[in-house]
Amino acid sequence: MAVRDILTVPDPRLKQVSKRVDKVDDALRDLMDDMLESMYAADGIGLAAIQIGEPLRVIVMDLDWGKGERNPRYFVNPEILDASDSKLPYEEGCLSVPTVYDEVERPDHVRLKYLDYNGKEVIEEAEGLYAVCIQHEMDHLEGVLFIDHLSRLKRDRAVKRVKKLGLEKLPAAG
Repeated sequence: MAVRDILTVPDPRLKQVSKRVDKVDDALRDLMDDMLESMYAADGIGLAAIQIGEPLRVIVMDLDWGKGERNPRYFVNPEILDASDSKLPYEEGCLSVPTVYDEVERPDHVRLKYLDYNGKEVIEEAEGLYAVCIQHEMDHLEGVLFIDHLSRLKRDRAVKRVKKLGLEKLPAAG
């Protein structure tokens, strides 16, 4: 497993639409392992493959990481099958937009389908933080960042802040 650099705004690769994965094999599992280690090293709870420069429809997530536990989840070719009409405002941040946080409103409940680490199809419900996080990460697969949900002024300020801090990419730890 390797910790990889995480791309940050305004890197144009973050605006790419990611490609579907044909099969879950050892090479893809190696990528997911690298993604997970990169996410942990950056102290995040979710990461899309495009954030490390791989334009594939792959996400890793660990909502227990902030509690000091490891409970990794893997999502290959995730799709939202249904989303609730009710919305949940949640303050979001992103490893690709370091030091910036703002409130985004998203459906508070979604039904999703994806392939897991072993290529098995899973259909499940997500609500609360899980629903917010999976939607945030799935946005990355479409070339959308959470700041794209904000006003142009807030989005421009966020990009300027990252540039000013010299955080064009988050370096791999170690």
